[in-house]
Formats: sequence, structure tokens, C-alpha cells
Amino acid sequence: MTDTQSINSRIVLASRPVGAPTQDNFRLETVTKPVPANGEVLLRSVYLSLDPYMRGRMSDAKSYADPVAVNDVMVGATVCQVAESNNPEFEIGEWVLAYTGWQDYCVSDGEGLLKLGKQPAAPSYALGIMGMPGFTAYMGLLDIGQPKPGDTLVVAAATGPVGATVGQIGKLKGCRVVGVAGGEKKCRYAKEVLGFDECIDHKADDFEQQLQAVCSNGIDVYFENVGGKVFDAVLPLLNTGARVPVCGLISQYNATSLPEGPDRMSMLMGTILVKRIRMQGFIIFDDYAHRYNEFAQDMTQWLSEDKIQYREHLVKGLDKAPESFIGLLEGKNFGKLVIQINQPL
Repeated sequence: MTDTQSINSRIVLASRPVGAPTQDNFRLETVTKPVPANGEVLLRSVYLSLDPYMRGRMSDAKSYADPVAVNDVMVGATVCQVAESNNPEFEIGEWVLAYTGWQDYCVSDGEGLLKLGKQPAAPSYALGIMGMPGFTAYMGLLDIGQPKPGDTLVVAAATGPVGATVGQIGKLKGCRVVGVAGGEKKCRYAKEVLGFDECIDHKADDFEQQLQAVCSNGIDVYFENVGGKVFDAVLPLLNTGARVPVCGLISQYNATSLPEGPDRMSMLMGTILVKRIRMQGFIIFDDYAHRYNEFAQDMTQWLSEDKIQYREHLVKGLDKAPESFIGLLEGKNFGKLVIQINQPL
């Protein structure tokens, strides 16, 4: 298929959100399609990954990565095809994993692009199970969580792209896996499809009591990507020597102040000390990029043997990205959220 489009549609950060993002924080605009110079390629985005970390990039608070500037294109990983090439290393039609953001087109000199081949079986998987979420689950659980057979592993956001993978790897390593998810449908999926031993609905009025009942022998590993009331329920159940990998705190991303109630910092620190708990945050590609091949080899094998199940939540249309992202922060997605921006060439 020939690419005849002459404009580049893109979504920029129109303003910084206060609390939860709204549609007014985004602006869809069109500009002239960029032209690649010598040594460059024109990338045509086909799939865009939407992930919780993007909320942090919308704010100007100091963090591990620079914020998106107001009026700049929203950041995001993409799976693209080469639409034009002035670089002998890349052929027209070739698929690549890039970081071109919320837009149709971008030029690149080739640096940082990961080749996916001419006809990858499932190109969007590079944004999910074979990409950042899957890699996060693998390294966070195995390197920091260090699961052992018989351990009780609790996983927050159990049906999301990270949590679902953490739980399944935990089962492969001999753990008893307890998921936490929002709603009966997601909890049923965690048990019937992902193979979790239990799954608790965090929306239930007696959530804490249910979690305590199914974790009567305590929790050895808690994979944290939510925070808030889920962590409050987990903390008193942690066993001596428990490990807590921390990759996200989605319940806190829209907060504009500290939570109400008593200061529990001393209780947290006391628990970490007395129970000798290992609690460690990590940024996957900053800390583990050198181990990607190790992950890719294991995950490719597990997928080929049907040992890992993967669910993708696909939404079509770049214009749907803001609404879908807002829904992501509210837990409305079911599986890895991907926007299909264009049809393949």
C-alpha cells in the first residue's frame, strides 16, 4: 500500500492537569507531514501504547524523566512502519519499535529504533507482553521479588498488562498467587484464564477482610503498582523477609495533596525494620535494559508453549487517545491499552 497522506495529525499537551486529566488538557492538531533528510527515515505510526506513567510526564514536578512541555506532542512508545527511507539500514515497510508519541508521523536517524522485521506475527505485542510492561513484570518479580516455591504472591492491578504477567510468572515459579482487581469480571478472568489461585475485588466493602482471609499465612511478595488502600490492606499482612517491588502507584497519580487521616509513615518504617522487608522501586529500562535479551528469550518460549496468556485492549483512532487515557487512570481498560492510529502499509 502506498502512503499518500500529506498531513501529520498529532495530540499535544494543551495544559497541565490539576488532579485528574480532562479532555481540555489535550489538543488534536494537524501539521505538514515531516520530510526525512539524508540518513533519516519517515516513520508512520500504526500502534501507540498508553501507559499510566504518562500522567507523571504531564506534570512539571521533578521526576525520573523530563516533563512534556506544554504544546509539545504527548510522549509514548509506538510500533511504526518505515514509510520513506534515506537510510540504507532501513527498508520501506519494515516494522520498528520507536518512541514517536501521539502522532501519525515522525522522522528518525535510526538511533534507538528496534527492528521488528518485515512481517512480525503480532507487531503490537512489542508494546505489551514483549515490551515495557512484560519486561517490568519479569525483572521486578524475579530480580527484586525473588519468588520461591510455596511463597504467597499478591499482585495489584491483577488483569493489567504488568499484573497479569507477574501473576502468571509467579505461578510458573511455584507461588500461590492472589490477585487484586476491580470488579467481578476481572477477578473471574484472573482465576479462570490467568490461573491465579484467588482474586479479590478491591471495590468490595470488606476488601481488607477478604484479603486477610485468603492470605492467612501472610504475604511473602507483594508486587506494587497501585498504592492507596490496596497497600494499606497488604502492609500488616507482610511476612518477615517479604519483598515488595514497586513499579507504579496509579492510585496516587492524580492526587493534589497528601491523603487524609493519621500519618502512617512511622508504622511503615517500623514494619520495614522489624520484619526486614525489602521494598525497592525501579525504572525498567534505566535499571535493566542490559538484561532485555534474557527476558525476551524466556517470554518468547513461554508464549510459544502457551504458558503465558495475554489480553490486549485495542482502540482505533488517534482522536480516541485522550478519552482512553483518562479511562486507563480510572481502571476502565481490560488488558494492555493500545491505540491503533493507522492501518498497516
